[in-house]
Order: sequence, then structure tokens, then C-alpha cells
Amino acid sequence: MAASTTLLAKICPPKSAIFRKDLLTGSNKLVNVQSRPAVASRSALTTTEKQVNDVLYSTPLKKTSFDDHVAYTQKRELQHTVKKIKDILARKSREADEVEELIMVDMIQRLGLEHYFCKDIQAILERHYLKCCALEEGGGDDLHKVALRFRLLRQEGYNVSADSFTKFKDKDGKFRKELSGDTKGLMNLFEASRIGIQGEDILDEASKFSWEILETILKNAEEPEATIIGHTLGNPYLRSSPKLMAKSFLHSFEPSLKILHNFKDTNAWTSQLQDLARMDFNIAQVTHQSEINEVHRWWKKLNLTKEFKLARDQPVKWHIWSLAALPNPTMKEERIELTKAISFIYLVDDIFDVYGTLEELTLFTQAVNRWEYAIKGLPHSMRMCLKALQDTTNEISHKIYIKHGWNPQTCLRKTWADLCNAFLVEAQWFASGHLPSTEEYLKNGLLSSGMPVVAMHIFYLLGQGINSESVQLLNSFPDLVSSMATVLRLSDDLGSSKDENQDGYDGSYIECYTNEHKDRSAENAKDDLSGLISEAWRCLNKTRLSPSPFSADFVAACLNFTRLVPMMYNYDHNHRLPSLEKHMKSFLYENIT
Repeated sequence: MAASTTLLAKICPPKSAIFRKDLLTGSNKLVNVQSRPAVASRSALTTTEKQVNDVLYSTPLKKTSFDDHVAYTQKRELQHTVKKIKDILARKSREADEVEELIMVDMIQRLGLEHYFCKDIQAILERHYLKCCALEEGGGDDLHKVALRFRLLRQEGYNVSADSFTKFKDKDGKFRKELSGDTKGLMNLFEASRIGIQGEDILDEASKFSWEILETILKNAEEPEATIIGHTLGNPYLRSSPKLMAKSFLHSFEPSLKILHNFKDTNAWTSQLQDLARMDFNIAQVTHQSEINEVHRWWKKLNLTKEFKLARDQPVKWHIWSLAALPNPTMKEERIELTKAISFIYLVDDIFDVYGTLEELTLFTQAVNRWEYAIKGLPHSMRMCLKALQDTTNEISHKIYIKHGWNPQTCLRKTWADLCNAFLVEAQWFASGHLPSTEEYLKNGLLSSGMPVVAMHIFYLLGQGINSESVQLLNSFPDLVSSMATVLRLSDDLGSSKDENQDGYDGSYIECYTNEHKDRSAENAKDDLSGLISEAWRCLNKTRLSPSPFSADFVAACLNFTRLVPMMYNYDHNHRLPSLEKHMKSFLYENIT
């Protein structure tokens, strides 16, 4: 997860220094080869980057002001609007208006409002699924309807067959050329192709077919069609965070509805839905500002930033991961506790990257494995970090035990030990000048990604389906978690490879690949890496459809967390994340009037 591309700085014998792309920050960090002097590397950030980081990622928020009467009135109005939309959904079901109710579900989800309509959406999709099974068809000959229904059913766990797209092929087994004129159908086909699993060649073909035609259409498209097609190709729904994208989607709601679905509302539900989205956003923003300020106070109270002046100090940004993973408004406490864990992943990563000699890092790792902090030979700052980590973990464990009746302390300790063990392996590679094989890199890199730590905390904080079977499975690094880690680890490597300004060795998968395969180029490595990322997404898609001892909310939270990854690697030539910064500012600082 987050915070841990230690390997990118450590595994290669560098010249005198190397640049490392920080996993969540998107900024390059200069790491010197001589252990301690590396602390000076933080000055490698430009003044502009530092100002952006200080203001956007670490500054506490000014809470939007609503008096009690306004807040009460808004919530009552919101509840009234929810009821009206529920009534419309019920009426559409009675009228058997299949396409329109599917469009409503899609719009509700894209606006991040599905938590208000869970049972309504479930009833609609259950009826569509039963009809698909009974008629053995996926929506007739309308590509738009077939693709939309397929994606909505699949993403909610209904295992509908991709064979429903066979009808759109010609006698030669290729998608029919006349489909090139169906823009809305192609956009929904491309979205549907993002939820394929292993062995579904027809969805791979659908992805390539729809992508190529939409790219051609995009070249000559006018606004707003160009923006909406570009957004579909660059940020498909299942590879983006609806929580962060909802406000942007609201601003383009009407043209999106027309271009995606060629739909004109005659029943005023679109106005009701937009009103609900505005109210929900403004009310939720106050809650999220309160959460971030609470996280900020906790982080400053630890006083670790004074001990580690060059470590990342970005509690606002860290909380974005928690907001994406757990978007339900009722999960405030769970989001705050998850952010505490994420904060320590960042800090421990920086200790291994910037502050420690190999001897100190070995002692630090031993201390985490033994769950002690008074270890002889450790600097005072590292002992402070260990004590804070242990105290925070114990507090989180106690809260989980009180709320859910299960003490996760042993499992949480183990996952922190696993993370530090993986960090130490990378530090040892770096110190010895060893460049691992791609297999070694991935095996260790998935652990040092931090994803197992995140998944373990989400699992216990949700408190659903905790039993011996699920605990044992989670401890064994299941496909769900390993696929999350693969997407994150390799997406970082792929993003870093696009940075032409990197100096020296980057120590990424690409570096390991070209060292292992002397006859292959960096471009070959990127193709291989992209294939591994795509395969990991297919594995994640399969978790939606397969029986699991994990709760549906846990699986959804893990998927939501991973869906934020693409935005975290949309680097520009200045090593910044403009898309993330834009959405963070809009999401946290600007309400909707």
C-alpha cells in the first residue's frame, strides 16, 4: 500500500544517489547511498512542491459552518428527497421500465449515493438477474442495455456470463463494424470490459474494439462529448473512486446522462437526484473536515514530526485513502482508526528510507517482531516511533474488542512485523548491491507495499464475519489482498518508469526485469508489467463473484481502496499528481452552493 516503495530506493547499487518515486506522494525523493547522510534528501523537493504538500496535505481544515437549525433542516430535506427517489424507483419497477431503472442505478452509483438505496438497488438487480437466467439472454440486441446490465450485475456479485456479447459478433467472430456508430453502446461496452475475469477472451476483445473506435471518435468530437468520452477511457467507473469523483460527475450530470445513455428525463428524477447529491456532499463534507481535524490533532500530539523532521507530514492526504475505502457516512470512527495505521506505514517507510543505518534498521525490525521499544542501540527517535506504534495498535485493538468482542492484537502485531521484515530485506539488498529477480522482487514487494497492514485493519475495524476461518485465511495473504498489493506496487513502478527525469537506478520491477532478461528492452518490461496489473484486476473482479468467508463490506472496502490507485499514479512532468490535488481541493475545501 501506501507508503512503501522502499525497494525503489534500496535494491540497486546506485551511482551516488537515486531518485525514488514516493508511492502515495508522487514526488521524487533523493536517497543518498551513505546511510545517515540520506536525511538531507528531503531538500530535493522543489519549493513549489513543498508548499503544495504543506498546504494541501498537512494543514488542518477550516470546518464549514452550519448552525444546528440549518443542519437539521438540510437533513430533513435530504431524507424527504431520498424517499421521493425511492418512490420513483419502485414505480419504474412496477412499470417494468428496465432500461430507465438501470440508468437510475448507474447514476446513483456514480454520484456516490448508493448507501441510501442499497435494498432498492438489490431488488432491481435481483429481478434483472433472474430474468437473465430464465431467458438466457443479457438484454436483447441493444448493446447499451446488454453492456450496462452486465456491468451493474457483475459489480454487485451476480455471476452473469460474458457470452451475452457473442450476439454482437459477425460470422468471422469479430465485433460487427456497424457498432462503430453506437457511441453510447461502445462506452458502456468499454466500461463492462473492465470487470472481466481470467479466461474471458471476449471481454478482452471488447475492450480493444471499443477503445480503438472511441479513440477515433474522440479525435473529432466536440465538447462536452470529448470530455465525457475521454473520462470514460481514462477513468472507467471500476478503476476510479466514486467518492472523490462524485462532485465532478455532478457538474457534468446532464451531458453525461445524454452521452452515456442517450436519455432525457420526463419524470424529473434527474433533478431530484442532483438535489440529493448536493445535499449529501455538503453534509458529508462537514463530517470529513471534522475527521481530518481529529486525525491532525492525534498526529501532532504524537510529536513525531519533531523527531523526524524530514519524514512525510501529510495527515490530510493519508485520510483520503480511508475516505475512499470506507465511504459510508456512518463509518467515521473506522476511517479515523484506519488513517492512524496508514500514518505509521508512511513513517516507518521513511525511517527505512531516510533515517536508519542497516544496523539500526535491523534492531528496529527485531523490536517490532518482539513488540518492544526499549532496545539498546536504537536512537531515541526510533524508540519514540516504536512506542507510539505499539500504543496506537493497542488502543485500536481495545476499541475493536469493546465493539466487536474479538481482540485483534496478535494479528495486528504480526502484520506490522511482516511489513518491517520486508522493509529490512530491501535494505539488505541495497546495502549488498544485490538486484533481485522479478520473482524475488514481487514476493517481497507485495508485503512491503503495506497492503496487508491496510487489509488487516479494515477487516477488524468493520468487525463483520470475524471467525477462525476468516482470520486464518486473512493471515495467509489471500488472493484479494495479494491482488490489491500487485496493482499498487506495479502501478507505482509503471508510473515511475514514465518519469524521464529520473537519475540513476530506479530499482523498480522494470530494472529487475531488464537485468534478468538481458535480451529484452524496458518497453518489453513495461508490457509485461502492464499485463501483470491487468491480471491482478481480473483476480480482484473474480473476488466479487466467488463465495468468500469475508463479508461483502470488507471485499468492497478493499476494492474501493484499490480503485484509488490509478489516481495516485497520474504523474505529470513535474512529478506531481494534479488530478489528485484537484479532486482533494474540491472534495475537502469547496462546498456546493
